[in-house]
This record gives sequence, structure tokens and C-alpha cells, in this order.
Amino acid sequence: MNQISLLQQTLKPLLGWHGARLNFLALFLIALLRVKTINLSSLALGFRSPAKSDSNYKRLQRFLRHFDLDYAQLAKVFMALMDIPQPWVLSIDRTEWSLGLTRVNILMLGVVQDGVAIPLLWTMLDKKGNSDSEERMDLIDRFQKVFPDVTIAFLSADREFVGKEWLSYLLIEPSIPFRLRIRESEKIGDAVKKLRASVVFAHLQKGESQVLSGRRWVWGRGVYVGGLRLEDGELLVVISSEAPENMISDYAQRWGIETLFGMFKTRGFCLESTHVVCGERLSKLLALMSLALCWAIKVGEWRHQHYPLKIKKHGRLAKSIFRYGLDFLRSLVLDLDLNHDDFLHSLLFLSCT
Repeated sequence: MNQISLLQQTLKPLLGWHGARLNFLALFLIALLRVKTINLSSLALGFRSPAKSDSNYKRLQRFLRHFDLDYAQLAKVFMALMDIPQPWVLSIDRTEWSLGLTRVNILMLGVVQDGVAIPLLWTMLDKKGNSDSEERMDLIDRFQKVFPDVTIAFLSADREFVGKEWLSYLLIEPSIPFRLRIRESEKIGDAVKKLRASVVFAHLQKGESQVLSGRRWVWGRGVYVGGLRLEDGELLVVISSEAPENMISDYAQRWGIETLFGMFKTRGFCLESTHVVCGERLSKLLALMSLALCWAIKVGEWRHQHYPLKIKKHGRLAKSIFRYGLDFLRSLVLDLDLNHDDFLHSLLFLSCT
């Protein structure tokens, strides 16, 4: 049995797809690892198939046009593979870039583990610029329908994700705990007066932080507020639904989704190299990339346990766990026959058992 068939067999209990679709997915994953780009022309060259590249390219196009994906099912698959313990730390953010005259704009929700957000659900925004409250609330509603019993530690988000409507949504029962960054120009109020956050925390020196006592009014809602003066002099202001002293360090976990975007792009699968601009079709590619990303992280974790990465002088690993796994998988798929046994072992990380 060849390696593509073995990969199909591994994916079948995970997804429940029929033979032709599983065959395509197996070929796609191998091609993505080989060429390390989501560009369709390059992917077509990476298919391990007797068909010509033109035929492979048309097969990719047929998948994008006609194959419907169950994104709720895939979100459950990603979480089953990654086995992230509850409560979950969620992060929401947006990534955007231009392709000619077209803007590609993706609003994404992920769950953070070990400094990296694992993609859960996303919305392709048919516009440029910031998301609005309705789009964010819809994304969270979808998450709650897919994972109704999950306990949330908190949701983290940057300064784009602000406003009275959005804050009220998070506070309404059943509330969603949050750590949100607000602009330093926003006003913070108490029983007497309201002041800009920049004034409230004007006394903070570089590296100093403060969490205000009691709830303060922000956008007409009572929240807890903390501030940190960053080393570059910028003021970081965080609001929280609860009163933990570590609300600012909690907020720092938001960067996990920035790391995720980096893995999708230049540090991983070169998402911006695609010429696909149709939101529905690009969303399908994102789903398959997310499966490959989970696979690479799981393999990287195993490799790090058995062959630990070096730690540099600054205290960080020589390469990320994702990149460690991705590089190893690429080394396997570039010569599957020579690396057959190691490839068989790597398939274990696509199993939820």
C-alpha cells in the first residue's frame, strides 16, 4: 500500500469523507508540505500523482468550486487532534492584504496553547478595514454553537475590537470573560468624573503597571482596568470582566493569533502567495492548511520531546515547534519511499486516539 493510501486510511475515521475526497485531501496535504505554498500552480506540481500538472491544477479548481466543507466538523477535528485542556484562552484578530485591486480580509478566532493560536472558525470579510460588532458577535455565536459545553478562561483582543455594543454582548449572560486592549484616548470613569486613560495612567514609568481598584465605567459598562507603560513609552490599557491582578499578562496571550498568522504566511504556507480571492474558495484552502498546521505542530511536539531543540542565549528555542514539525514532515514527503517508516509514524499524529 502506497503512502497516499495510508494517509487516506488515517484521515477516514477523522473526517468520514468518501474515497475520492480523501484521495484529494491526501494528495493536497503531501503537495502542500512539499512546495510549502498555497499557490495553486505550485501545488499542482507537488501532487504525487501520475496525472500531469495541468490535470492536478484543474482538480484543485474543481475542489474549490464544488466541494462543500463542514467547518463546524473541521473545528471539532482540529480541537480533537490538539487536545487542548479547558478552560480555553480564545483570541480574535484579523489579517488583511492586497492582491492587485482586491483586498483579502479574514476575521479569525483561535484557541491559544503554548503561545500559538490554533484556528477554530473564521469569517471572510467582503470589505477592507476593521470588523464591526455584528461580524464579531456572529463569529462568537458560531463558536458557541459548535462548542456549547466548553469553558472559556477569557477572550483576548486588540484595540480594533472595542465599542459599547461589543462590550455589552460579552457581558450579557451567559457572559464571556475577556481581556481587551482599549485606546489610551478612551475615557475611564468613576462615581465623580471621567478621564482619558492616558491621563489616568500618566504617572506610570517604563515597565510599571497598575490595576485600578474596583470597577470603572468604560462605554457605559462597569469593568476592571489596568495599565502598563511599555519600554517604548507607549501605554497599554486593558479592560477585564474580572479583577485578576494578572489581567495584563493574560492579555499578552493575544499574540498567539499573530503567531498563527505568521505560520499561515511567510513562516509556513505562504498564504499571501495565493491568487484565490473568492472568499468561499479561500476559506476552503484555509481549512486544509489548518489541518496541515495541526499535524506539523503535533509532530514538532513529539520531535522536541525526543530530540530537544537548542535554546538560544535569549532563552527562546532555536526554531518554533511548528517549524520543527513542518521541516521534519517536509523531509519525509520529499522522498516518501526512502522515509516510509518515519512517514508511517508521523501518521499517528493525525489520530485522535
